[in-house]
Amino acid sequence: MSAAYKDDEEDWLTVCLKYLLFVFNFLFWVGGAAVLGVGVWTLVEKSDYLSLLASSTFAVSAYILILAGSLVVVTGFLGCCAVIREQRSCLSTYFFFLLLIFLIELVAGVLAYVYYQRLSDELKEHLNQTMTENYAQQGKETITSAVDRLQQDFKCCGSNNSQDWMLSVYIRSEQSGNRLVPDSCCKTITPNCGRRDHPSNIYKVEGGCITKLEQFLADHLLVIGAVGIGVACLQICGMVFTCCLHRRIKMDPY
Repeated sequence: MSAAYKDDEEDWLTVCLKYLLFVFNFLFWVGGAAVLGVGVWTLVEKSDYLSLLASSTFAVSAYILILAGSLVVVTGFLGCCAVIREQRSCLSTYFFFLLLIFLIELVAGVLAYVYYQRLSDELKEHLNQTMTENYAQQGKETITSAVDRLQQDFKCCGSNNSQDWMLSVYIRSEQSGNRLVPDSCCKTITPNCGRRDHPSNIYKVEGGCITKLEQFLADHLLVIGAVGIGVACLQICGMVFTCCLHRRIKMDPY
């Protein structure tokens, strides 16, 4: 009688673990969609700004999240199949993929955090040089477009202020047409509007574009780090459930 009760109790625990793993898979899919969405959002929204960064860490973090999110979709189906078939080999494979995705997301989160710590120094060191030396130069069309969009989107002019453009290769050349700043500095863009740098005509923002871009990237990096590490922690629960169910399922018959 006690043996039968023990078997029933074990069966009940196994069923509970299976349902818990199904619930986890649902949350896992939701988390995977969030990871994939954040990765795509990071690369698509304001993607032009990536050409202004000296380091590729920001883009790499986003690509890692896209990879992890894609793996989550596949792994979620594998997890459901493993629970339904109740095969230890399938659960072992599922656990391996959970561990792999966990490590990938952890790396993305750590990269985002590390880059967040040195973002300000990198922008101060490289952004002004990139803008003044490469703007409107042959073969630098991507940077030119990125700078124009940066100044219009964030309503700023110059790396630190509008005076930065006085040292620009473009402004000091005949190509500028006597402009004092690029036309993208103007509040209302018209042909040759950059010839007049009065505050009524161009953006005069304290801190310049560096402050605005730093805040924008910092917000994105915080989201990348939070989502990556948050979903990675969620997967710890999945790995625990998988191990418990793996131990309770009998060996596959051969």
